[in-house]
Amino acid sequence: MASQVNPPRGMRDFLPAEKARREGVLSTIRSVYSAHGFEEIETPVMEDSERLHAGLGGDNEKLAFGVLKRGLSADNLAAARDPLDLVDLGLRFDLTVPLARFYATHRAQLPTVFRSIQIAPVWRAERPQKGRYRQFVQCDIDIIGEAGPLAEIELMTATADTLGALGLTDWGIRVNDRRLLLGMLDALGFAAADHDSALVTIDKLDKIGQDGVVAELREKGLPGDALEQFLRRPQTMEWLPFGERLIAKALPDGADPAIIASLAAIGLAVIAAHGDVVQFDPFLVRGMGYYTGAIFEVTHPSSTSSLGGGGRYDGMIGRFLGTDVPAAGFSIGFERIVDLLEPPVATADDSVVLLYDPDVAATLLMQLKSGLVADGKRVRLERTPRNLKPLLAQLAASGYTTVATVTAATASAADLAFRPLA
Repeated sequence: MASQVNPPRGMRDFLPAEKARREGVLSTIRSVYSAHGFEEIETPVMEDSERLHAGLGGDNEKLAFGVLKRGLSADNLAAARDPLDLVDLGLRFDLTVPLARFYATHRAQLPTVFRSIQIAPVWRAERPQKGRYRQFVQCDIDIIGEAGPLAEIELMTATADTLGALGLTDWGIRVNDRRLLLGMLDALGFAAADHDSALVTIDKLDKIGQDGVVAELREKGLPGDALEQFLRRPQTMEWLPFGERLIAKALPDGADPAIIASLAAIGLAVIAAHGDVVQFDPFLVRGMGYYTGAIFEVTHPSSTSSLGGGGRYDGMIGRFLGTDVPAAGFSIGFERIVDLLEPPVATADDSVVLLYDPDVAATLLMQLKSGLVADGKRVRLERTPRNLKPLLAQLAASGYTTVATVTAATASAADLAFRPLA
């Protein structure tokens, strides 16, 4: 019986053309991030299990892949009261927790305000489905050490420039502030102890609608009636020109004017650079409990899920250093974005295929290939098949543009007749 040859569920192989397409998108992302003054770092794929389960990763901690300790015995297995007793390392489930640890480790060697890029795979024990994988790439930018709204403005502007450079259109950025969100719950009569449970339900607003959210809150014994009355107000979801008036109008009375002014300043600065791409959403939640201020998500009409998101998380790095350090970040949902794009594979006139007959000496082939490579060309050797058409189509998909045939009569590169690959 043949063994299973598919990759693990929720993980994928990429053929050369798709790999080239993904790398082209990543190259654009890196280029724009770098142009905005961010610097790329790299962290290990694994972190200590205790760090991954320290309450910093929200629900993602439940999806972490653990790595068993070395040398476990049957006695160790029998004595374990929790699966985590058997692991000491885990695969990272995001790039934010590793960044916090990285900054705590290298703080003395970093600038006062550090702008980082992290582009790398992460792993979560998700239930695989369309657009959701167990291994996927995250593209993060973070600013550590900047307490003012300039950090959020830089992050959102760099992200907007990146989406534009990728050729993505019709996207928008929804913004909120975690403090305004919690203040709204207080004003509507939700007890502080019920905030987390209420936010889990409110976060489903896009999926189950207002009636579904209200019904679920009632089932939990939470004040769904108060939220329903608030949702029914015409001004709650009435999008006006972005600014302090809009934000205040969409919230219950008593919202902190300083927080409203800060959020308005962030949105208006991005709008000044990129047009009317920012909307205030009083019900934007972002599932991670570590957010302490502004939060944001990228939306697109072709996707039911966000194409990226982030926010301010001033308390996280303090868990490692013992003193709080201001921090904010924005992560692009690379897998979802790359599925929306159809960029052509990069091609160039210096991509050459040498077709050769079986009787051509390897020495000649290597001389020809080495000479072309030395001239800056990308060269591939292919034995001439009986049916040439499928091979040429495959080579074209890989970005090759020119072909020449090598025969036993070929003496040097001067004898090669190059023609377009078609």
